[in-house]
Amino acid sequence: MSDPAPKPAKEPWLTVIGLGEDGLAGLSEASRKTLAAAKTIFGGPRHLELVGAGDRGQAWPVPFSTAPVLALRGQPVVVLASGDPFWHGAGGSLARDLAADEWTSHPAPSVFSLAANRLHWKIEQSLCLGLHAAPFEQLVPLLAPGRQILCTLRDGAAAAELAAWLTTQGFGASELSVLERLGGAQECIRKTTADGFDLTDVQAPVAMGILPAGRKGLPQASGLADAQFASDGQITKRPIRALTLSALAPRADELLWDIGGGSGSISVEWCLAAPGARAITFEPRAARLENIRTNATCFGLSRHMAAVHGKAPEVLTGYELPDCVFIGGGGSQALLDHLWMILPEGTRIVANGVTLETETLLMQAHAQHGGHLLKAEIAEAGPLGSMRDWQRARPVIQWSVTR
Repeated sequence: MSDPAPKPAKEPWLTVIGLGEDGLAGLSEASRKTLAAAKTIFGGPRHLELVGAGDRGQAWPVPFSTAPVLALRGQPVVVLASGDPFWHGAGGSLARDLAADEWTSHPAPSVFSLAANRLHWKIEQSLCLGLHAAPFEQLVPLLAPGRQILCTLRDGAAAAELAAWLTTQGFGASELSVLERLGGAQECIRKTTADGFDLTDVQAPVAMGILPAGRKGLPQASGLADAQFASDGQITKRPIRALTLSALAPRADELLWDIGGGSGSISVEWCLAAPGARAITFEPRAARLENIRTNATCFGLSRHMAAVHGKAPEVLTGYELPDCVFIGGGGSQALLDHLWMILPEGTRIVANGVTLETETLLMQAHAQHGGHLLKAEIAEAGPLGSMRDWQRARPVIQWSVTR
């Protein structure tokens, strides 16, 4: 007997099509054929107009949700996205909820590719950000002379808003290229500076090329100046913070529990240190939560940091277990015992203390669990009458261990 004939491949019900400003003219024959057969076409109002979707068109809901598309599972559906659907587009959001045989995609050049071509920038040497749905503060750790930054913007008005924001950050001398409606008949590219921005009637979709200038960027080493943080005085001071970040050893995509966060300075520098690093900052004093959130916002880390009110260990229940824990305040035997019980093997723990009671606690923990015990005594030059002397900070004991 011969083997049964293979079943025909299942036809995808959903097609994600990348669309440029040239509309239908820029699409492949396969894309146009799929569009003609679609029962429903999703996209932004501009996308739907460019392809003449008519009664079949359905605009994305606000706030954005893929639920209306998934509700039509099995029907012939097209989703329109600007350029490459998997670069700050709807493709990635949809793919999470679809099997591989349910959908297909026809990408077009992304806005970043078009912008890099127009500006003659090597795209692999350019930082590409989607600021159309993100705060400008995400630029804070990235702004530095010599960088090439490409970003998409929400609408035409956002170009002037970004220029004003750059000026307030000390980057008013930055060269800006405003790129409007790239790839279409109404494409327009205009150049200016952040502090001299006077462009009007900027048309969406809009992207901006930024050559930062005006001041040096954020230092990349641990131990930022204390003055860069909002604080009520409860902050791990710069030299100790640098030692602490070295012991914490941040890695990409890791989660930190920052217990007794104070100003959240340790969480901020943890998140700045490695791509995708996240932090949950637990703070027992409600008045300090605002400083933690302010610092997260100012450093562009609101999506990476969460501030939680409560006292450890009671507050720790119900949260994703971390890769690393920092205890900056409120250390106790009950907390150490709780952490040792709930944390998986391989979790790193770093605890700092300045009181005699905490010193005793950490010395006993070191004797019981091993690890590394460090005592840091730091002095800085300061005035003594008309002369100077060494002004000593309280010694800090630091215990670090891997569970």
